[in-house]
Amino acid sequence: MSTPAEQTFFEAIGGRATIELIVEVFYQGVATDDVLKDMYPEEDLGPAADRLSKFLEQYWGGSTEYSQHRGHPRLRMRHDPYVVDADARDRWLKHFRAGLDAARLEPELDAEFWAYVTRAAEFMINAHG
Repeated sequence: MSTPAEQTFFEAIGGRATIELIVEVFYQGVATDDVLKDMYPEEDLGPAADRLSKFLEQYWGGSTEYSQHRGHPRLRMRHDPYVVDADARDRWLKHFRAGLDAARLEPELDAEFWAYVTRAAEFMINAHG
């Protein structure tokens, strides 16, 4: 008797629809944030939202479309032109927290997602002051 394959984190949180909801709410906050908005050269945040959705989907076990189109994430390199200090980190996390809250994940899934984005946000800091 075979057991069902273990579900990926991506599947457990509800797949693409959940990632897209989190990212949509996140970018609603970014669009009104004087510090973070300046880090997005595109007037329309849609392309950035699409990239983040694809990145998160791939990271959590979904489609590998992100790497197929963008290659290695190179997160620090891609953000290096911008000043990412503790204030920017905190603002980013505030908007991401709103996205996670909107998704209403099970507590253990929420905790795992939050732990990852918190580590990632800390890793992105490239300026102090």
